[in-house]
Amino acid sequence: MDRQDELDEELIIAWVKATSVLKNTRLTRGMNYNEAIVMLIVYRNFREDNGRLTSFKEIVQTTRMLKSLVNRTICSLVGKGLLERCEGKDKRTIFVRPVQENLDGFLKVHEQSLGLARSIIDLIGDEDARSFVRIAERIAALGLPER
Repeated sequence: MDRQDELDEELIIAWVKATSVLKNTRLTRGMNYNEAIVMLIVYRNFREDNGRLTSFKEIVQTTRMLKSLVNRTICSLVGKGLLERCEGKDKRTIFVRPVQENLDGFLKVHEQSLGLARSIIDLIGDEDARSFVRIAERIAALGLPER
């Protein structure tokens, strides 16, 4: 195996290890991983943009989940009373927003996630954490090229 192949493999292994920390920490009690991710996107938009609704399209673009998976995830969150659907001006455009009365459960999960993030920052330091965020954002902005 040449040096580039070794680095390729090391990168994949490091990525798997890093993402497994988030997926396997039981931080998403009462929600599966996809539900927690969708809730995070919707809640952040709602909180930071003064009650802004989040479009189905934005969730698909941000998560890169299949439309069918996003739809099932939203249906599940609506069923749990965490999200509500809202129609746009065009009936084909679907938006969602958190149900404020039921946010406590999600916010407990979110606080645990923030605690994990704080533990990681304490371990690697602010500078490396900021570097990680920059690198992750660059990867997300470019998408993963097909080979």
